[in-house]
Amino acid sequence: MKVKGMLPMGRQNSSIPLCVAAFFQMVGVGLIVALLPSRVIDLSGSMGQVGYLASAFAVPFVLLQLPVGHLGDRYGFKPFLMAGYLIAAMTGLLYFRAENVWSLLGGRILQGIGEIPVWALAPALLSLIYPLSKGEAIGKYNASIHLGLTVGSLLSVFVYTVWRGNEAFLLYAVCGLTGAVIVGLFVREPFSSLERSTLEAPTYGKVFHALKEIRRPAIYAGVCLYGGGYGVFLTVIPGVLLSRKGFAQSEVGAFFALFYIAISFAQVMGGRISDRRGRDNIMYIGLLMVAAGLAPFMWLNKILVFVFLFLASCGLGMFCVSSMVLLNDAVPDSLKGSISGVFYLLWGIGFFLVPPLIASTGGFLGYGPVFLLSAGMFLLELMALRRDPGMDGEV
Repeated sequence: MKVKGMLPMGRQNSSIPLCVAAFFQMVGVGLIVALLPSRVIDLSGSMGQVGYLASAFAVPFVLLQLPVGHLGDRYGFKPFLMAGYLIAAMTGLLYFRAENVWSLLGGRILQGIGEIPVWALAPALLSLIYPLSKGEAIGKYNASIHLGLTVGSLLSVFVYTVWRGNEAFLLYAVCGLTGAVIVGLFVREPFSSLERSTLEAPTYGKVFHALKEIRRPAIYAGVCLYGGGYGVFLTVIPGVLLSRKGFAQSEVGAFFALFYIAISFAQVMGGRISDRRGRDNIMYIGLLMVAAGLAPFMWLNKILVFVFLFLASCGLGMFCVSSMVLLNDAVPDSLKGSISGVFYLLWGIGFFLVPPLIASTGGFLGYGPVFLLSAGMFLLELMALRRDPGMDGEV
């Protein structure tokens, strides 16, 4: 007996290979993130071009989100997922053979393009496979991404003691190729060609109309704020822990591991609960946890710093999965990829703009007051969402 709203079991089985493929890919990413800056310095002889690594990745990752999501809606998700993993494999080979900085920056551009389907299209596909429990399914997928980053980061400590050259880039290429093979063999499209032909044709106009129909501008600001918070946790906070709080490099490594673990745990639990209790409730709790964790940590000792930043990290994960699924709920099946692209477009804007703003303002005002103000921004976002609750379900 087939439950209404559920796809055939064969298509539901795509969830596990999607998670496994993403896990392998992010293990590769975790392996190379620490190696790329040192390679830029080796090839250029200075720190001057290290900053371009972030921009070279972020610009295509942000600008191409909506076009890639739209193409996935129109032609199916699987070809673009496979292409993303294959681009990652080619990127690893380019990194390995790079003889100048421009080759590395070109690789970062390719890496940004290749990761778009992994981050954005797979959740859209899962939302179609599991329409009744999409929060839990997307939460587990996002958790597999962050668990892969955790394992890759920990594995890199061992790898860099064994290899002194570029061999880690070859492992990254193998991880990408493994992801492509897994998707090619085991992932199925949520719709057959015949079923897809019966869907309403996706257009950019319909995407923007759906966004307008949500009538909830605070949710878009919240996704930007989430992206900014994510970026601050990856860049500004580690620097503050080293330079202002007296943390050792190994303790900062532990902070990164806790951050990824907290995001993973919170997305699984938050997604599952949001399916039963509503997206809004989980968003509110997540924002409150971020504010409560950020506000006091600059005045705490090391153990409590870990505790409160873990709390804030869990809040980011809960807001992420609930807001992503809320936007997904608001559009028809023909626009799931496009709305996922919109989410990561907004995320990328915050990720690109907020960390340098926090860093420069903290240098001027002091980081204690700046993180208090940041906590206040998350509370303002919470109040804005509660004043305009909008929809919390399908339209």
